[in-house]
Amino acid sequence: MLGNFTFHNPTKLHFGEESLSRLREELKGYGPTIMLVYGGGSVKKFGILDKVIAEIEAAGKRIVELSGVMPNPNIEKVLEGAHLARREEVDLILGVGGGSTIDYCKAVPDHLTLHI
Repeated sequence: MLGNFTFHNPTKLHFGEESLSRLREELKGYGPTIMLVYGGGSVKKFGILDKVIAEIEAAGKRIVELSGVMPNPNIEKVLEGAHLARREEVDLILGVGGGSTIDYCKAVPDHLTLHI
């Protein structure tokens, strides 16, 4: 038996060419600190990261960056993100990139949970 617990892990994904145009409006519903998560390769190479950073800054948010998310992220990297999010009092984890980044952003909140 797992015992009594509450689990809440909402995730919203925007896909496609128009995704970036919705970011600033989406950020209005969150607090001031955004943890921006990415791998580093193609999002930098194609200029996507710079555009995302510009939108976050235009929304008046503070950015905490976590880069280097690798394919099939390991637990050490997940715990690094959880520690950073807790220390910086992050209000939203925003992943930019592909499947591994998405998986990573879903895993980090699981490790922020306070177990009583």
